[in-house]
Amino acid sequence: MCGIAGIVGRNPENKLVLTSMLDMQKHRGPDAQGTWADEEVFLGHNRLSILDLSEAANQPMFSNCRRFVIIFNGEIYNYIELRQTLDYSFRTKSDTEVLLAMYIKYQDKMLNYLNGMFAFAIWDIQEKKLFAARDRFGVKPFYYSFHKDQFLFASEIKTLLAAGVPNTPNEQVWADYFVHGSYGFPEETFFRNIHQLSPGNSLTYRIGDSNPQIRPYYDFVSEVESQKVFDNVNNLQEEYLELLLDSIRLRFRSDVPVGFNVSGGLDSSILLAMISKIKAGETENIEAFSFYTGDDRYDELPWVKDLISKTKSPLNPVLLSIGEVPDLIEKVTFFQDEPYGGFPTLAYSKIFESAREKGFLVLLDGQGMDEAWAGYDYYRTESKAVVQGIKSPLTRPNALSPDLRSLAREISYPEPFDNDLQNKQFRDLYYTKIPRALRFNDRVSMMHSTELREPFLDYRLVEMAFAQKREMKIREDQGKWLPRQLVKEALENIALAPKRPLQTPQREWIGGAMAEYVEERISLLKSNPWFERNALEQEWKNYKNGENDNSFFIWQWINGSFYSV
Repeated sequence: MCGIAGIVGRNPENKLVLTSMLDMQKHRGPDAQGTWADEEVFLGHNRLSILDLSEAANQPMFSNCRRFVIIFNGEIYNYIELRQTLDYSFRTKSDTEVLLAMYIKYQDKMLNYLNGMFAFAIWDIQEKKLFAARDRFGVKPFYYSFHKDQFLFASEIKTLLAAGVPNTPNEQVWADYFVHGSYGFPEETFFRNIHQLSPGNSLTYRIGDSNPQIRPYYDFVSEVESQKVFDNVNNLQEEYLELLLDSIRLRFRSDVPVGFNVSGGLDSSILLAMISKIKAGETENIEAFSFYTGDDRYDELPWVKDLISKTKSPLNPVLLSIGEVPDLIEKVTFFQDEPYGGFPTLAYSKIFESAREKGFLVLLDGQGMDEAWAGYDYYRTESKAVVQGIKSPLTRPNALSPDLRSLAREISYPEPFDNDLQNKQFRDLYYTKIPRALRFNDRVSMMHSTELREPFLDYRLVEMAFAQKREMKIREDQGKWLPRQLVKEALENIALAPKRPLQTPQREWIGGAMAEYVEERISLLKSNPWFERNALEQEWKNYKNGENDNSFFIWQWINGSFYSV
């Protein structure tokens, strides 16, 4: 995992600008920093060495013919298999060079062959054309902007701001956030002049173009509809298990140590069981990391210890303490660039920091199982909710100025399937839960120069799961029915942590020991034209007096206090 940055345009200052961009995202790749430029394109790369640790694999990387040059962030997990199909004289053992050779052979069609997480850009020196792409579900980021008649792109928003792109808020996205709790649509950011390349899309740009040409290369709905729908549970279980094991095996490909992040729930238990199966007989143990806060109402550490006790994996418990939260908020907010989800993201920061200190540069995680196999409570109801367990309103629009509130859209999402369950899953996969989780996790892992891999988000697994009938996903008032069968015997005598919407005492800490800090942050909003001062004060007072079923709106205000209008 790395950082990429580039400028397409003719400006004599671009070399200096590119250096500033790379310096801003050097946490994404502390092992090497490289640049290449000609008169009209400037490419830069921050390298975190994971595969082929040699200097020969540094980037930007040229093709043998010297026509193409690539910068790449991510991993192509099936690069070994792809390499074997290519008639190309390889100089490295890296997946970057495989990606470059695939482009030479297949051009944009190469994207259909890739299994991985990626955001990359290839400059064709002969055609003077930039080609870029982002992976199917958007695990890796790709941001771009037009500034001073130039096209700029990077792995992080702050990198584009360092290039001089105006720090202008996208008021509509902010309004949606404060009114609905939305984090924007796939192509949007919280900044007016900065856009995302949507997941499963490619981009082509030539100097002089008014806009990049953006095309989808991945049609998720069509792929799901082409999948086999199983009637026989055993057959489905057998095929899914085979793919799941392959996905995890592929994500263990690394030239640095690999660990995993574990909770006390079903997803972690499945990941743990599969890792134990894959690594059976090996002497090297895979280390696990899990956070706790010292609050028994939320901590899953007892369940985690029970799970881990059935393996040889050492467990590294990581404490998130209330005293460090204010400083952590300041640090994590800088690296996130946009509003993020709350204290669990802070806890993840501690996990990645601990992993890095112990020499684990790659962690596996269980993201994606709930969305693929209908694990959330609201999948079993007619509710359109996207949050579990909250009784009071999620947000407080009354604290907003009428002008900002009027900008909020009526949020609706595409419904490409003919049933409500799949449409909810699709919404969560492409518009709500997965996009925000992937963004939070990318920034918080790269903050500590570590790589996070998501084996449950292998596109083959997600397509297969989505296509199955409701009864394969939900039975006996429980979601994720089929995955439960995979580990039924292994977990026969193990209790799992209950499914819960909250993993930290954020609600209690905000209104208790952290109240003074929170009040300081809220006070910064009182002169902000987006907010109504009296309503802010009253809602905060109500929260401290016990109307605290939900702390999300307070967390929104803490987030918002770091950004200027």
